Amino acid sequence: ASPPAPSANRIRGRPSVHPAMSPPENPNGGAAAAAPSEPAPPAKPSSSKGKKKDDKKDDDLSEEDLALKEQLELYVVRAQDVDPGVQRLALESMRQEIRSATSSMTSVPKPLKFLRPHYGTLKSYYETMPESELKKYMADILSVLALTMSAEGERESLRYRLLGSEGDIGSWGHEYVRNLAGEIAQEFQKRQGDDMPIDELMELVQQIVSFHMKHNAEPEAVDLLMEVEDLDLLVEHVDSTNYKRTCLYLTSSSRFLPSPDDTLALDIAYTIYMKFEDLASALRIALLLDNKSIQYVKQVYTATDDLVLKKQFSYIIARHGLAMEIDDEIAADENDKEMLQEIVNNTKLSEGYLTLARDIEVMEAKSPEDIYKVHLIDGRGASSSLDSARQNLAATFVNAFVNAGFGQDKLMTAPSDSSSSGSSGNWLFKNKEHGKASAAASLGMILLWDTDSGLAQLDKYLHSTDTHVVAGALLGIGVVTCGVKNDCDPALAILMEYVNKDDSNIRIGAILGLGIAYAGSQKDELRVQLSAILGDPQATLEVLVFTAVALGLVFVGSCNEEIAQSIIFFLMERSEAELAEPIIRLLPVALGLLYLGKQESVEATAEVSKTFDEKIRKYCDVTLMSLAYAGTGNVLKVQKLLGICSQHLEKGETHQGPAVLGIALIAMSEELGAEMAVRSLERLLQYGEQNIRRAVPLALGILCISNPKVNVMDTLSRLSHDADADVSMAAIISLGLIGAGTNNARIAGMLRNLSSYYYKEAAHLFCVRIAQGLVHLGKGLLTLSPYHSDRFLLSP
Repeated sequence: ASPPAPSANRIRGRPSVHPAMSPPENPNGGAAAAAPSEPAPPAKPSSSKGKKKDDKKDDDLSEEDLALKEQLELYVVRAQDVDPGVQRLALESMRQEIRSATSSMTSVPKPLKFLRPHYGTLKSYYETMPESELKKYMADILSVLALTMSAEGERESLRYRLLGSEGDIGSWGHEYVRNLAGEIAQEFQKRQGDDMPIDELMELVQQIVSFHMKHNAEPEAVDLLMEVEDLDLLVEHVDSTNYKRTCLYLTSSSRFLPSPDDTLALDIAYTIYMKFEDLASALRIALLLDNKSIQYVKQVYTATDDLVLKKQFSYIIARHGLAMEIDDEIAADENDKEMLQEIVNNTKLSEGYLTLARDIEVMEAKSPEDIYKVHLIDGRGASSSLDSARQNLAATFVNAFVNAGFGQDKLMTAPSDSSSSGSSGNWLFKNKEHGKASAAASLGMILLWDTDSGLAQLDKYLHSTDTHVVAGALLGIGVVTCGVKNDCDPALAILMEYVNKDDSNIRIGAILGLGIAYAGSQKDELRVQLSAILGDPQATLEVLVFTAVALGLVFVGSCNEEIAQSIIFFLMERSEAELAEPIIRLLPVALGLLYLGKQESVEATAEVSKTFDEKIRKYCDVTLMSLAYAGTGNVLKVQKLLGICSQHLEKGETHQGPAVLGIALIAMSEELGAEMAVRSLERLLQYGEQNIRRAVPLALGILCISNPKVNVMDTLSRLSHDADADVSMAAIISLGLIGAGTNNARIAGMLRNLSSYYYKEAAHLFCVRIAQGLVHLGKGLLTLSPYHSDRFLLSP
């Protein structure tokens, strides 16, 4: 083979038309005047300089290329012949040459390159041709030539394609089809604006989509259909070999599409999965499509008779936390129905968890000392001068986190030697007031999900004379039954008795217990009872605020108007003094929980919040926006929140903190957004005011919760020694959040060092202990990340 022409690599990609490359104009109407059988005589060069240049150019070409060039120029002449037979033959040959030409990835195919100077000639000749098959034939060839020749924005390739014959579009190669798809998208936009018919375009789209789907270019087919707003076409064209790739592209791109296109893309993916009976994948999409969730989930169940599959679906639903009744449609047999309902209700969760713990041999209870590993810290140990009550409180938390769900520990449930009642009482009374409440409630965490034995062990504390112990036990009941549904509702029965007691500690314990036990269940009974408390003039501010929070938890993401109104009225009625209380800030959170992840649905409520007292107005606005768009990755809202963080405030307003947390909540949905948010938060650390810097560590903790990324870990490690106490404490807690349940050795080491660094600072040491407990959550078997199914679904 002869060496390739050096000039072949000069033209890369699609060049714009350069004057030197434009077709030579012949005053005598092109070469048509020459005799049909012989090539046109070469034009006389205007100067010897030009001649040398021409020869030089031809000398660059190998013999083979020269022959091809002359051959093609002959075809161009013959294509303008008077005799239709000669024309047809010339066009046929030209077509053959173009189709059979291959080229390296970087250069234009040779026939196209040599035909470029004649594009104008052929174009003007085409206009003079009478309507015939040949004219369509010529249009096809012009359409391909326009690939490298037409001016930007002219869409000539598409124009000639529509005028040409109805031949197979793929025979001209991938690049041609790809170019056409791009031109169709532009043309479609233009025709939509001018209200022109688009039928002929849609026929072409059909052909292109079918070509792409056969040649493994599913993303390009999907992109084209999104441009021409006709995704339904996909369903006809997918087959069993490419539906997975198609759906993967649809679901991935849905995160970056504006509403309502995002739900449309997911809808099509659901339809395709159902078509090919990939039911588990269809179920995941159904759970993602909030508004249609229940009806789609039922369709998935009823699409199969396989009980094992239905069990799998039930586990997916249970993990997501969807409150759902298994009815006769889903399972006709009573026993099957009961079994599936048990799985959906998470009744067997504790059993499965303990089986896993036994299998991997982590059943043995751990004490807080096992976590602190004081012996590994050189020099100053734990013999610090801290008040023992706070140390004990820290130990209570660490103990509860580490042994969560294992049903046994060394502080609360360990039997003592002297009496059979157990030493738990002893540990309980090593704490003061609120410490006792935490200790009693920690029992709920240790017996997590095990409702029978949990309620039995907590029962004895309900008869205590100490109000803190009773309050803690009530909270423990809520924790033990969290996420586990039971037909006879024991938690509801027990807690309801205490909701209206006189002591506000007991009331709060019962109310929060209800909120945690029935989070996401949308139980109507609770709405009635708790809304009544909001209107109770006798209740303290704390009780009222926690009632609102409990309502937010139970009706999370439900957009319930009634509850929203009662919280709004409650906020409007507060006095100046009450609004200055820090606890009031939980009210906007309660309100935001009702709209968690529901995007635009929050707008009406957000409008009302603009009428609040100025002390809380902006705070409420930012909190509502952050929660309504949490987990959606909405770029515009992140920009808006960053804008809020860039302002310089004079009046000591507090709304920049939640704006920082909002950035993390919104951006945590996908990897790319999270990485960009980490960078933005770095900027806020450098340039932000103090109140912003204090929120940044917590935002990083939320963004990478239970996902210890090295760069975030390093940032938090740096901030844990910050001069501002609030920043360093937040950073220490966030180290616990990003490592929650991962047993990450590097974070564990950092926290041990911090415990010796801060051995004189009571508050800091307390934070270090909490973080140590979080890192070893459930001995490494639990996570705090709300995402599951390959980070695809967000459980509210």
